[in-house]
Amino acid sequence: METIIKNELPDTKLTTADFDYYLPEELIAQHAAEPRDSSRLLVIDRKNNTHEDKIFRDIIDYLNPGDTLVINDSKVIPARLYGYVEGRPEALIELLLLRIRGSENVWECLVKPGKRARVGYTVILGDGICRATVTAIAEEGNRIVTLEYDHTKYTNIYEVLDIIGVMPLPPYITEKLEDRNRYQTVYAREEGSAAAPTAGLHFTTELLDRIRAKGIEVVPVMLHVGLGTFRPVKESRIEDHIMHTEYICVTQEAADKINSRRAAGGRTVCVGTTSCRTLGSASTDDGLVHPICADTGIFIYPGYKFKAVDALITNFHLPESTLLMLVSALYSREKMLEIYKYAVENRYRFFSFGDAMFIQ
Repeated sequence: METIIKNELPDTKLTTADFDYYLPEELIAQHAAEPRDSSRLLVIDRKNNTHEDKIFRDIIDYLNPGDTLVINDSKVIPARLYGYVEGRPEALIELLLLRIRGSENVWECLVKPGKRARVGYTVILGDGICRATVTAIAEEGNRIVTLEYDHTKYTNIYEVLDIIGVMPLPPYITEKLEDRNRYQTVYAREEGSAAAPTAGLHFTTELLDRIRAKGIEVVPVMLHVGLGTFRPVKESRIEDHIMHTEYICVTQEAADKINSRRAAGGRTVCVGTTSCRTLGSASTDDGLVHPICADTGIFIYPGYKFKAVDALITNFHLPESTLLMLVSALYSREKMLEIYKYAVENRYRFFSFGDAMFIQ
């Protein structure tokens, strides 16, 4: 499998601290808006340096016939698992499945505490429904585990996870998730993400139907969200940060639709930073998107030249995060921080369950 690491940007004087901003804790959304498309939407016009306050369902007014709306159809799995070391029921342990490594029963995962997950150890999960044997130590101390279960009772590992797993909400969401589907897009299809592509949470089936009826093509691509999207930047110089790779897939059909519409003058509008990073990994300098299924470690920050992305629908991201750096590459860091200041002053809701912005 090809691995794409695209950190080919020149050095920058920007530091991680340059992407910090003040956020009152009470603006961190603890639950999703109901209905989904009733969240607020901040529409940003880059050409005229203006912005306006809307409701998310108004997004249809800013999409034009001939545009392509690119969505990430990856599905979040109940990836957080709890158990104990075999033979030591007092040795409790937590696993967070990050990505498949070879087959659907071999996974890379985060483990807490790591000292209880030595190579050769087996973790008993879900009162014995599943066993996870540690076979290797990967980068940054992550573990490679082989999952075993009764194949006569369960068709695949995802059926097992539905029974014993917990949806892996970010640590800043402290309220209990009553409905798993609220941390899932309505178009989620490809199982494998350890977190939701949250910009897509605002769409309803009805809104997407209205968008299609207006003449906008809705095209799925896929990025299984893992550590690469959310891993904090610990380095002072942003270009020293190495992205953890994530699996992407763009089909020939998807690439053809995006390319043909863009060639005819339509815009490519990405839903979320994951769709944006996927097209960044699949496109060439001529602006064409190519079919690909591979690992990507693309890191987008100011100075990056977008090749196939014209506009972006996204949420409000954490301070000093790679996601804030990405949107600052689309609209300058200074202007984006001004937008964030405005959002704070006007009580927008932040992060995964928060409000959205449309950068066009």
